[in-house]
Amino acid sequence: MDRLSATNAFEGARDDISMQLSLIWAQIKAPLLVPLLRIAVFLCLTMSLMLFIERVYMAVVILLVKLFGRKPEKRYRWEPMKDDVELGNSAYPMVLVQIPMYNEREVYQLSIGAACGLSWPSDRIIIQVLDDSTDPTIKDLVELECQRWASKGINIKYEIRDNRNGYKAGALKEGMKRSYVKQCDYVAIFDADFQPEPDFLWRTIPFLVHNPEVALIQARWKFVNADECLMTRMQEMSLDYHFTVEQEVGSSTYAFFGFNGNERDPLLIRVRRSLLFEICQNFSACSPLRLALGRYTAEVVNFEIVWKTGTAGVWRIAALNEAGGWKDRTTVEDMDLAVRASLKGWKFVYLGSLKVKNELPSTFKAYRYQQHRWSCGPANLFRKMVLEIVRNKKVTLWKKVHVIYSFFLVRKIVAHIVTFVFYCVVLPATVLVPEVTVPKWGAVYIPSIITLLNAVGTPRSLHLMVFWILFENVMSFHRTKATFIGLLEVGRVNEWIVTEKLGDALKVKASNKVPKKPRFRFGDRYTPSHPPDSTDE
Repeated sequence: MDRLSATNAFEGARDDISMQLSLIWAQIKAPLLVPLLRIAVFLCLTMSLMLFIERVYMAVVILLVKLFGRKPEKRYRWEPMKDDVELGNSAYPMVLVQIPMYNEREVYQLSIGAACGLSWPSDRIIIQVLDDSTDPTIKDLVELECQRWASKGINIKYEIRDNRNGYKAGALKEGMKRSYVKQCDYVAIFDADFQPEPDFLWRTIPFLVHNPEVALIQARWKFVNADECLMTRMQEMSLDYHFTVEQEVGSSTYAFFGFNGNERDPLLIRVRRSLLFEICQNFSACSPLRLALGRYTAEVVNFEIVWKTGTAGVWRIAALNEAGGWKDRTTVEDMDLAVRASLKGWKFVYLGSLKVKNELPSTFKAYRYQQHRWSCGPANLFRKMVLEIVRNKKVTLWKKVHVIYSFFLVRKIVAHIVTFVFYCVVLPATVLVPEVTVPKWGAVYIPSIITLLNAVGTPRSLHLMVFWILFENVMSFHRTKATFIGLLEVGRVNEWIVTEKLGDALKVKASNKVPKKPRFRFGDRYTPSHPPDSTDE
């Protein structure tokens, strides 16, 4: 009897607590949560529209490129380097190849070997290994590797510093101060896990030689371990969109809308008369302000930025110096330099057909650190450069609007925030607050279109779309947090953790993989001829 009464008392207390919580929830929900959630829905829908317009614009440009586009060798003057009997090798420009590294035990031989294997007159190339390693054993190994190649006649320099000030940017900046660099015209940069093909310089340098307005030739990345695990496949999907779409748009937009070439070129006339061209004109600036003012100017689309990815590219040293050289104020020194060079009027060329092998992070910890750097850096750079861009007197108002709104705000900030806040917070919250509704076009149609447009870069992974969406939603929290750290310039804003690499261990891992058993069709019977040994397990 006592147990029954105790049970009834417990249930009564539980009901009272539930009723009180329901009353508190009702009192808070109507005057506080509902208005706040409606504001959040409005802001998220606005950001979704901004991102949607940007994605559609880039999709239209890519479609134009596929239909009417010409290869960079056709858009710009490109002629193969030719021998000169009188001048000899002096007819070739002097090229510096920089390889920054930090405790890269697994990959130092790969990168140094690939750089020393570049096909170019031996007296017109300098390989510069910038070793910031803190492990004495690794430093000795890298130095011995440099000495080994030097004994083969390669002009290779082993450079070290007393400190790691500025991290990668500081190492590159220090390397450019060496006296022998003054004789160089161009500088190619490769991270420690990048392996360029021998013809890399033969395919890139002619662009710089014959087009004095071009500052940078950027190659595409080729991932050697994309099939290692599901996580690397997810990374491949994201990065392929960046190279296939974003970089291509940045390089191709000027070719379509600048029209500094022959105005009677039949190809250009066809493009300008096409419906897609008219659509792309309307979306080119991606600015509501511009649409509200009802004005059109071609200057905006003449100012696309190819995001220098920090590696696998060749810079014109004169352009690099004019832009102010490497700066270590953020963790995206490559983007910093690219934006400053763009503000000086320099152009960039993206060679999607030229691929350089490299490695994707194969652990979640390494990938998370990399994404923190890539998300925090652009936001922090935006904070530092927005006034510099506004005050710049060499570019027009519309160019400033384009780089601030489209390049920074939408692609580097809004894209991260809306993925986490809208899809992971606001939409689930509306389930608990039925008074707030999200229109179907904002909850279903726009996200679906954006997702499909992101998938075009990697058609082979379309069947992994659901996993990619889940993966991106998980990463959106880390990216959003890093974005706010960069905007507010707090905490780990300048944290630089070198991405872990496996190098030759990847080959060993691949060779040790157990071959997959053949799949059996339904209805097939399998009878083992002998009992399995214990070693088979």
